[in-house]
Amino acid sequence: MVALVVFYLHTVAAATAFTKRWQESGWGEGILSIGFVALIFSVGWSITTVIARSVMDPPGFGKWFDRDAFALALLTVLEAGFYYLQAMRRRKRIEERR
Repeated sequence: MVALVVFYLHTVAAATAFTKRWQESGWGEGILSIGFVALIFSVGWSITTVIARSVMDPPGFGKWFDRDAFALALLTVLEAGFYYLQAMRRRKRIEERR
């Protein structure tokens, strides 16, 4: 169940990133943003899986929050922080141009 929610959130994030970049810069930039989200997701999932394996046993905290779900949840939290920092950096850059 946790994995389904995480995958859904990433699908919504990719669609949002595509729409925003498509409206600002064009179709090609929208496709690149989807690729960026997919790249960050795949590499981040590999890294958080290694962290989860070193921290907990395969059963994890129960049926609904096993080691894989923990890795995906950790990935989502780290990605949210990363994307938030990127948005703040971009907003600051836009304000400096004014």
